[in-house]
Amino acid sequence: MLLTPYRETLALPKIPSLLVVATLARIPIAAATVVLTLHVVTDLGRGYGAAGLVGAAATIGGSFGAPVMGRLVDRRGLRPVLVLTTVAEVIYWLVAQSLPYWALLPVAAIGGFLALPAFSVARQSIAALTPESHRLPAFALDSITTEMSFMAGPALGVIIATTAGTRTAMVALAAGIFLAGLGLWLLNPPTRAAHEAPVSSGERVPRSSWLKPRFVAILAVTMAATLVLSGTDVAVVAVLRDSGQVAWTGAVLSLWALFSLIGGFAYGTVRRGVPALALFAPMALLTIPVGLGGNHWWLLALLLIPAGALCAPTITASSDAISRMIPAAARGEAMGLHNSALTVGVALGGPIAGLAIDTFGPAWGFTAVGTVGLLVALLVLPAELRRRRDTPPLPPTSPLSPTSPLSPTPAAASLSSPTPAATSLSAAEPSPSAAAPVTPPAPPAADEAPPTAPADEAPPTAPADPARADVRLPS
Repeated sequence: MLLTPYRETLALPKIPSLLVVATLARIPIAAATVVLTLHVVTDLGRGYGAAGLVGAAATIGGSFGAPVMGRLVDRRGLRPVLVLTTVAEVIYWLVAQSLPYWALLPVAAIGGFLALPAFSVARQSIAALTPESHRLPAFALDSITTEMSFMAGPALGVIIATTAGTRTAMVALAAGIFLAGLGLWLLNPPTRAAHEAPVSSGERVPRSSWLKPRFVAILAVTMAATLVLSGTDVAVVAVLRDSGQVAWTGAVLSLWALFSLIGGFAYGTVRRGVPALALFAPMALLTIPVGLGGNHWWLLALLLIPAGALCAPTITASSDAISRMIPAAARGEAMGLHNSALTVGVALGGPIAGLAIDTFGPAWGFTAVGTVGLLVALLVLPAELRRRRDTPPLPPTSPLSPTSPLSPTPAAASLSSPTPAATSLSAAEPSPSAAAPVTPPAPPAADEAPPTAPADEAPPTAPADPARADVRLPS
């Protein structure tokens, strides 16, 4: 029973192949940061601060490039963008390994701008391939496979860089990106559902119709979530190093990732989605006291369980909410902005935790990022409360219609993830048009005879298909 949502989701056409290809495509992307850092420190003889500047340049470029690439997918289709980004990133890694430091900085920014959009493309395709009733477990699977990519990618990058050299590792990254782009190009997952207007229709959606406070609030929560995650990474290393238990760093971080995987898996089985803010706020709050377990690695790992278990669910809820509130013609750009929020949070978390660690001590790294996360949650709270106040209650479902349509209800466009439909049409089939509600005639007055039909007029007959005569929920 617990695995039923996942079985049904994996039975949908193209979903298993999309998840496999996306997972493999993300591995070289996940390895890029650590390989670039080792290259700057070992081969170029610079410090970690200089390596951080190169990483920041790539992150800034990626933050601006992700929505631009997403908009190109919306306008031109997926394959042209895959060709552009794959060729550009392969050239970047082949050239970067021979550049001096002063030239690597601007080239890293350009490489980040033209990075292969494997993350946003996977989420955009999931939204197109799944009906709303299966979208939550589909995004949970995406979050789980992303965790797996980030567990494998950096480890492989370190192994290649430390055994064969960082230049060889960068050439290996170029080969990995080429294979990733080729795999996505061959798979060519759809970015629009069958019932949505295709890219060739030229449909345009103005940003003003979807770039609203609710969407910005989701981006803020997403950014703050990865800020807390990346800051926690740094704080774990600092606390264990200060207590002389640095050898246990890998074990603690692996357990933390495992907690996130378990939490993401459990969240994908729920029938009723939870707002991203409701998941993120306790995650940030529970991160603050983690540093109290710094004297014992096992206690630190135990204190990480509650916050770690909310990591993947928070990202899943944010992806799910965006997929429901954004029109199909703008979904690529919106998912690109979501990816930018993820990367900006990762870039900010380390420096914020590091500043607190250097100023007050290792345990304060957790306090700093957790507090920043809570402040973001408080800033976003009014938008969530306004959304709940403005969302009308769902009308009662007609007894003639036990099933719900694929078309979203008013709650589907909210900051939170709406209740999935009990049964939903396949994403490959268009939703039938809604039947107009039938108002029953008023009963005759007590002193008035009931009307009679003319002799030559046949009485009204019931619809041939009662299932088509139900009152549909408004879209």
